[in-house]
Parts: sequence; structure tokens; C-alpha cells
Amino acid sequence: MMKKCSLSMVLYELRNINGNLMPHFFGIVFPNLMCLLIAQTVGSEMTEEMRREAVTSIMLTMTLVIPMAIMLIGYGALYALEIEKGIPLRMRLYGFGEKCEVPAKIAAHFILMTAALLIFGGFQAVVMKVQKPSAFALICLVVSLYLIGGIFLVIAHALANILKKFSLTFGVVMCLYFCMMILTGMMGMRTEQLPMALQKVARALPMTYVSNDFIDFWQSGSYNFMPFVQSFIFMGAIAGILLFLSGIRDG
Repeated sequence: MMKKCSLSMVLYELRNINGNLMPHFFGIVFPNLMCLLIAQTVGSEMTEEMRREAVTSIMLTMTLVIPMAIMLIGYGALYALEIEKGIPLRMRLYGFGEKCEVPAKIAAHFILMTAALLIFGGFQAVVMKVQKPSAFALICLVVSLYLIGGIFLVIAHALANILKKFSLTFGVVMCLYFCMMILTGMMGMRTEQLPMALQKVARALPMTYVSNDFIDFWQSGSYNFMPFVQSFIFMGAIAGILLFLSGIRDG
């Protein structure tokens, strides 16, 4: 009889995650370090309010690194390594099927992501002294990050099932990671500075809107969310197609 997901399984998956320092570095240390370093380059000739706005914009951009690193790179690499070593098959022999194992993995990665966001938020509030957001803007950011994280987790899970190899999966997710960082304005180049064809690709990704537009209503104001919602639908559809293809591959 197959066992159900339990707290002990979630704790087991958390121990597995802690055995790989990559998501901890890229998901916790890296975004805070990048915020600190990039903020130092913000011109001293700016007024204090302008400087705080620039630092806040940097912070919003770097928040995206957390779901991308933990869900796309961390989950994808760990799950692909387990598939390559045949661990899911051995777990099934002991009664731990996908209905037990996968929910535990998802819960463990969302717990790590939550911890990373709390650490990041505390660091930004205390050290970086970013602009205080409106309640609406903060809720929009948090909900967006969890939705982005969930979509990336599905993509990573599907790619690991399709490719079956750690090296291939890791190479693909890292390529996606850096390409999306460039397209969405996370590498110093704004989306508007890209060629028109790449701008159209970038506009299909929700990270672009968080990185470029959220600063406009961070403290107050209105915003047209329709293109943002459409980008979530598009990216969710891509994740769904990949998950469907991974099911066919397994079958």
C-alpha cells in the first residue's frame, strides 16, 4: 500500500535540500549580495528620495532571483539527480509513490522559498532602507512571487522527467535562468534596450513586469494588470505543455 504525504516526508525532503547548498547560495545569499553591491553604484549626486527609489527598484528586481533559483535550479537539479540515480523507483518499492514524494518536495521547496523571502525582506528593510510599500503593492509582489515559483517548479519537474539526466537538466535550467535574467532586466540592461524581437519575448514573461513596472505603484497609484495576467497565462500554458510531454515520456 502506497503511503500518503506526511510531515516526516516533508522534513526528509528539507534535509535533502540542505544537502545541496546551491539553492541556499543563489536563493538567499546571492540576491542580498547583489542588492548590496549594485546599490553602492547608485550615484551619490541623487537626492535621498531618488536614491531610495533606485534602491527599491533594484530590490524588486532581485526578489525574482529567489523563486528562479530555488524552484527552477534547485528543484530541477535535485529531482534530476534523484531520477538519474533511480531513487524515485526505490522509494516506490518501499511504498512512497509520487502522490507522497512529489507533494513533500513541493512543500519543502516552498518552505525554503518562504524562509528566503523573509530573510531577504528583513535585510532590505534594515540594511537597504527601501521605500515602504503600500499594502496592495506588497500583496501583489508576494502573490506574484509564489505564482512564479509554482510555475518554475512545474517546469523544472517536467524537464527533469523529460531529460532524465542531471547534467542535461542542470544545463537547460541554468541556460533558462540566465536567458530570463537578461530578458527581464535583471542583468543591468532594461527590457526597452533589447532588440524588438527580444522585447516581445520578454513581455511574455511575468518577471519583466515585476522588474520594470512594479516600482511605478510601489507606494501608490494604479496599474494595468492585463498584460501581466496574460504573461502568467502564457507561462502557465508552457509549464502545462511541458508537464503533459513529461507524462507521455514516462508512459
